Amino acid sequence: MPLLQLVYASRPFGFDAVTLTAILFDARRCNTRDGITGALMCRDDLFLQLLEGPEAAVEAAYARIRADDRHVEVRELLRREIGDDQRMFAEWAMKDDPATSLVWSREEVAAGVPEQAGEAAVLAVFARLAG
Repeated sequence: MPLLQLVYASRPFGFDAVTLTAILFDARRCNTRDGITGALMCRDDLFLQLLEGPEAAVEAAYARIRADDRHVEVRELLRREIGDDQRMFAEWAMKDDPATSLVWSREEVAAGVPEQAGEAAVLAVFARLAG
């Protein structure tokens, strides 16, 4: 059965370690329940997240994220169908990274580079993290 892989970017609202811990706790609990895997890269100016799993479950998770007031300006960057063997984070309910592997500077994020990046560039960011 094909799965959905979705990547979005958003701007954190009220970002701090406590907020991030709460987001990761909720994501890991819900994703384990729903068969979703993925990764979240984060810093005070950007959330960049990849979700992969059953289409209905990923769509429901993305709807919760769009409604979550800890995320501002949620923008979908990538949406594609994948096979189960194509999951990038198959062992992770939600891997987190403090954006140390992120290639975009704060200036590039402010200028909209994530939205302008193509599918290959967005996937390359996560491929380095999955490495």
